[in-house]
Formats: sequence, structure tokens, C-alpha cells
Amino acid sequence: MLALGLVLNRLGIGLFCWAIFALAVYALPFFVALSVGMLAFRDGTGVFGALLIGISSGALTLAAGQVAVAVSRSLTLRVAIATVFTVPAAIAGYQVIFALSQIGVPSLAWREAFACLGAVCIGGTAWTRLAVFAGTLPSGSAGAVVNAPEPVLTAAAHER
Repeated sequence: MLALGLVLNRLGIGLFCWAIFALAVYALPFFVALSVGMLAFRDGTGVFGALLIGISSGALTLAAGQVAVAVSRSLTLRVAIATVFTVPAAIAGYQVIFALSQIGVPSLAWREAFACLGAVCIGGTAWTRLAVFAGTLPSGSAGAVVNAPEPVLTAAAHER
């Protein structure tokens, strides 16, 4: 029974850590959805209307961020958008790791160190997941090819 408890404990902690890393990129859309949904509920839309407005605003935020990263050609704009998505994920990662480290780490300094390391790892994961939408940019100025040379056809190429 003890062995089963240890296995299930590790499985549960592993599943929780996977969920933290998988959902890190959704910290900003979740915050936007929660804020807009609470604002809509306060203004009298009701529970169902607030849920609908909140979910749609969060989905729109995520879609707009992903499309903006994928479409923009400016590296500065991509970095700015990725930073806007990464900072809330890093803050959420800090808070989660700090709360979890209170379970088994008695030293405040080590809890802070683990929380900062968790913030960096989870923020980096969110950055990487958002960077997937950025395609490779063509080299050159704005990707335009001016006066590209045409291939030369020889007599040997015509005989084939």
C-alpha cells in the first residue's frame, strides 16, 4: 500500500508540473478573460453572459497574439509581444513554485531561489511555445528579391 501511495504521489506531482508548463502560455489570455468576465458580470450581463464574454475575450487575446507573432516581420515587435505573454506566465510560475516549495523547504532563502528558478523555467517555456508561431524570415531587406538572375539554359539542357 505504501508503494502504491508513493507511485501515485509521483504521478500526481508529475501531472501537476506538466500542466503548469503546458498552460504557461495561457496566463495572459486567462487574466484577460477573468478581468473582462468579472467586468461584464459587474455590469449586469449575468453569469452565462459573463462566462461567454470572458471566454471569447481570452480566446481573442490568444489568437491575436499568435497571429501578430506569426505575421510581423519586425523582430522588435515579436520580442515585445512575446514579452507581454511571458511576463504573466513567469509571475504565475513564481507564485506556484513558491507555494509548492512551502510544503517541503523550511528555509525562506531556498524557497525564493526555487521560485525564481521556476519563474525563469516557466517563462522560458511560454516564450518558446509562442516563438513556434514565428516563421523564419527571408534574408534581405523585407524579403523582396530584386533582379533575380534567370537560370541559363544550355544546349545540353534542351536535348533532355
